[in-house]
Amino acid sequence: MSGGQQPARSGVPRLRLDELLDELQVRIDEVRGTRDRLNGLLEAVMSVGRELDLPQVLRGIVEAAVVLVDAEYGALGVIGDDRKLAEFLPVGISDDLRAQIGDLPSGHGILGELIRHPEPLRLSELSGHPASYGFPAHHPPMHSFLGVPIRVREEVFGNLYLTEKRGGAEFDAEDEAVLSTLAVAAGIAIENARLFEEVRLRERWLEASSDITSALLSGAPEGEVLEGMLERAKDITGADMGVFHLLGSGGELRGSLALGEGAEAHRGIVLPSVRGTLAEAALARDGLVTVPDVASDERVTVQPERWTGFGPAVAVTVGTKERLSGVLILARRHGRPVFASAEVAALPGFAGQAALALELADRRRDAEQMSLLEDHDRIARDLHDLAIQRLFATGMTLQSAQRFVDHPQASERLARAVDDLDATIKIIRSTIFGLREHEARGETSKMRSRLVQALDAASVALGFTPALRMEGLIDTDVPPAVADEALAVVGEALTNVARHAEATRAEVSIAAADGSLIVTVTDNGVGLPAGGRRSGLRNLAERAERLSGRMEVAARGDGEQGDGERGTRLEWRVPLVPPR
Repeated sequence: MSGGQQPARSGVPRLRLDELLDELQVRIDEVRGTRDRLNGLLEAVMSVGRELDLPQVLRGIVEAAVVLVDAEYGALGVIGDDRKLAEFLPVGISDDLRAQIGDLPSGHGILGELIRHPEPLRLSELSGHPASYGFPAHHPPMHSFLGVPIRVREEVFGNLYLTEKRGGAEFDAEDEAVLSTLAVAAGIAIENARLFEEVRLRERWLEASSDITSALLSGAPEGEVLEGMLERAKDITGADMGVFHLLGSGGELRGSLALGEGAEAHRGIVLPSVRGTLAEAALARDGLVTVPDVASDERVTVQPERWTGFGPAVAVTVGTKERLSGVLILARRHGRPVFASAEVAALPGFAGQAALALELADRRRDAEQMSLLEDHDRIARDLHDLAIQRLFATGMTLQSAQRFVDHPQASERLARAVDDLDATIKIIRSTIFGLREHEARGETSKMRSRLVQALDAASVALGFTPALRMEGLIDTDVPPAVADEALAVVGEALTNVARHAEATRAEVSIAAADGSLIVTVTDNGVGLPAGGRRSGLRNLAERAERLSGRMEVAARGDGEQGDGERGTRLEWRVPLVPPR
């Protein structure tokens, strides 16, 4: 019997040895898992630190986090200046599913909890947290959750969100520690990427400023340079539209350039003052002003429909202490992120550099003009003091010699020569007068300023200031006689609006294009009365006919202009050069 029990006693140590070996294998596997996880963490830290392009850095952080904690879904939310999510980069959700879900989150519920309390948050069930209020339609189900903040120095840049640990398990303390370590490395990588982005952005602004200055000082047309400035600012900031309002000495908007989506509604606008516009807000700040939603901003009361469809906007004054040139406005479509402070930090400097270049170009042109006038004076003086005196003396000599000539033909030729000298003297004197009076003739009142004055005068009777849009080379291409008739048409048309239309809005458009001058006056009034007197309209038609043109008046149908208003539209069209 004792012989039969011996194998049992020898099996006990063997069993305990197997248990110890199994336990050792488990420990070895745990060590291996920890080593692999540390290697993965190290590789993730190195991978996010290699990139300098900020969007790529952010995408790499989310992808690394999903792998490290074995999550099915992940996202990185960037916190904006308004303490909401300015950007949201999801991983694990297809583009089609994202489109079905709709708008990306802005920072409510659990996502907002981390914004309000930037500390690690680990949940076994999302729906059990008091801040949770469910998911939108088509959103995949999510239960386990792990979120940690990403800090750049002392600033909370954003948060990492991980959900649905694979295998149905919960995120544990080790997952939290790994993700918190990655968040520290991510903060350093983000700071490096932001510094690189700021340097690159500053270089682009400096390059744009240099190009504008060079173009202006090389004699390029000012309008062309301003359009280039607008295009560069729009491109650097990622704006959808750019507007540059030119300011007059009295604070009026005397014209505007516009580029990008919806620019037609802003191009050529002229107003007697900046009141009720975004330009006024920038002038009140004496610098830079940002607007989260320009379409609904209470300060924009003049023609607010021009901003329909736009959201974030930024406006900056362009000018120096001696001269205010205008206001630059950049806008993005509704739904796009607001202009971050880093994006527009260099905009005032760019605008100031552009204003300085404009002033230097003006002074250079003034200096060139003075030099030209001095040359005119010198040439006129030399002609008067030298050429005319010599010609006059020669003529006197010929006249005195004429009485000594007996031959009739020779005497006749001398008389003709004296007459020719007198005519030449008259021509030279006329040339001198032209040289000295050239600038005086060019200083006649411009049509643009006369139009602004006409609208100011009409605003008293109307009770509001009509909008003015001007296109083409109105001051140079329109003959004075045609300009006088066009101004009379504008005045009479606005008088008719004030007397009969009961309108609350009117717009005047003047365009010189394709050899014609087109004057258009529209209002949102009661329209043309049936069988009413039209003596005023007959006068306008006769003015057009005298210049070989025509006039058309029609009622505006509901929604014809896209604004859902009725009213009247008058078009007065004449050729710039009447046929002979």
